[in-house]
Amino acid sequence: MEAAFVTSPWQRLRELLAESDANALVEYLNSLSSDDIVRAVFRLTADEQAALITVLPPESAAELLDDVPESHAAELLDDIPPEEAASIIGELDSDLAADVLGELDADDLEEILEQMDPQDANEARRLISYPSDSAGGLMMTECLSYTVNTRIGEVVADVSSRTEDFPLYLLQRILVVSANGRLRGAVNLNDIAFEAPTRRLAAFVKPTEAIPVQAELGTLEKFFTSHDQVVVPVVDDRQRLLGVLRRRAVFEAISEKAEDDALKRQGIVGGDELRSMPVHVRSGRRLSWLSINIVLNIIAASVIALYQETLAAAIALAVFLPIVSDMSGCSGNQAAAVSLRELTLGIVRAEDAWRVWGKEILVGLINGVALGTLLALAAWLWQGNPWLGLVVGAALAINTVIAVSIGGTVPLLLKSLQVDPALASGPLLTTVTDMCGFFLVLSLASLALPLLQG
Repeated sequence: MEAAFVTSPWQRLRELLAESDANALVEYLNSLSSDDIVRAVFRLTADEQAALITVLPPESAAELLDDVPESHAAELLDDIPPEEAASIIGELDSDLAADVLGELDADDLEEILEQMDPQDANEARRLISYPSDSAGGLMMTECLSYTVNTRIGEVVADVSSRTEDFPLYLLQRILVVSANGRLRGAVNLNDIAFEAPTRRLAAFVKPTEAIPVQAELGTLEKFFTSHDQVVVPVVDDRQRLLGVLRRRAVFEAISEKAEDDALKRQGIVGGDELRSMPVHVRSGRRLSWLSINIVLNIIAASVIALYQETLAAAIALAVFLPIVSDMSGCSGNQAAAVSLRELTLGIVRAEDAWRVWGKEILVGLINGVALGTLLALAAWLWQGNPWLGLVVGAALAINTVIAVSIGGTVPLLLKSLQVDPALASGPLLTTVTDMCGFFLVLSLASLALPLLQG
């Protein structure tokens, strides 16, 4: 009996693309999970991807863009005519549309905006103008809001006619504003559904908490962690309603930032590298960091070269060099991680660098002495020479203080210079602590060389 041949999703997409059968494509994509769609799309060539979103109806193409990373969604739109891209953007939720458009360069962005409905284009421009990790940059403008004098009958009729336009969680709780657009509160639809149609919302409105449009990601995380709300209204400094912010959008942004920071810590400049990107782009992003890192490593290695005679006279030191550098690097990365976290939460700012340094010095001294003592004992027991233990233990203790000082304060200093603080950790911090560790071990060993040889 012959084994059945299973066609992969990307092969099936290629077959349907060759037939240019939009209905069959839509039906097939609807049968796939989000993960399968993403995997299949990334196995297609750039031309096939462009053909796919061109053949699909705008609403189906928008659903596809909702599944792929925003940077790649922007690349897909960049490869098709602006008028077709504008049609697809018009089908996206406003928050996702702004995120995708924000990934485009200025010229491509304007070409697409010019093809959009003027009101939608102005709304997109406004959302793009907010920082991407603020309430304004994460909010969506689609929400149900009515003035305080709106009759209940009108509200119920309007909500009933728009059930396909909004998810259930936005239909259950409507927002109430004054005549000039200032947020007055909210009303649960269940509380008014059976009230007299002629009564007005003013009689049922209850106060509701709101988020200022400029609130940063750390503030948003704290709010949704302490409040059991799916969405929260976003207001400007005059309390005018601008849109709503979804809990999901905030925690997705936190996750994306963590992933982006992790890439930067590994020296992938620009973040969000995908293997579907052109090879020269991926290679350039990595080399831009690696080329700096190799220079730093050469400098670190030159420290060892300066002390060749010391290392040759006390060869046991070679065993401890990587231990001192690695342990110090770990301590520095811990300090950097705490600073990055506190920056995200808004607990510290750039001007707090001195206070942060003071806090890290205390931790560095305690941990440095503890780790240095353990390493000193290990060296003494291994070689039977207490002076060797003193040299490597003191070097580790001092380098730990240096590492936490750098790791704790440099993110704040970079923030003040408008440079991504995530660059403070990873290869850069590790190389600097390597350099300092090698220097401390070998310079202290040179001072105590007669004792080490005794």
